[in-house]
Amino acid sequence: MADWKSAVRRVVYPAYEARMLRRLPENIPHHVGVMLDGNRRWGRAMGVDAAEAYQAGADNIVPLLGWCEEVGIEVVTLWLLSTDNLNRTAAELTPLLDIITAAVDHLADQRRWHVHPVGALDLLPDDVAHRLKLADERTTDVEGMVVNVAVGYGGRREITDAVRALLLEHAARGTTLEELAHALEDEHIADHLYTKGQPDPDLVIRTSGEQRLGGFLLWQSAKSEFYFCEAYWPDFRRVDFLRAIRAYTQRERRFGT
Repeated sequence: MADWKSAVRRVVYPAYEARMLRRLPENIPHHVGVMLDGNRRWGRAMGVDAAEAYQAGADNIVPLLGWCEEVGIEVVTLWLLSTDNLNRTAAELTPLLDIITAAVDHLADQRRWHVHPVGALDLLPDDVAHRLKLADERTTDVEGMVVNVAVGYGGRREITDAVRALLLEHAARGTTLEELAHALEDEHIADHLYTKGQPDPDLVIRTSGEQRLGGFLLWQSAKSEFYFCEAYWPDFRRVDFLRAIRAYTQRERRFGT
């Protein structure tokens, strides 16, 4: 029975996906954030260890980026590791960091996208931070889609870092705190975020059925649309992605109001 159902899906889904793709309107999101959630739960369901589960999730990144290119998305932000995840035991964190850095290296090797790390890189092991920065340097000249890889990322930490950078910048100019307080505007903080110079995400997708932000792009997502998918990240398919894009295009955006 399972083999029969799989055979049907292999025939039906490509036709269904092609039809969805043809019918997508022009209001495609420019920037999509993706929370790649549910790897460990997928691993438990499949009877594999955490490292295998995370590797299965890493293997799904390139297909996702291909789907994003297909519909014309300009910026993608992938949340690969939070600041909270850095508190895990070395036995769990070390192989996870190895998988993440290998995945980022692989993205850079493609020469299809500008791979840009976002996060508190100073909290990461030196070799991991170095490889993330190198991926950025190796792809700076690539004119394709921008792919932000959020590693060691936390929304509160990002805002704290932005305010700290802003204060240090004005201190170097000789600006007093009173002068800065009177002049401070939203864009002054936005100009110091990890994603400075990029459009805010129009759509944020979270897999695994969880319906919360968890600190992802706290500042930038104030006016974003959200789409929650039941599939665990390693099982996230092209049809799931197209459904998320279709749902976005069918909404009347209110931009926070």
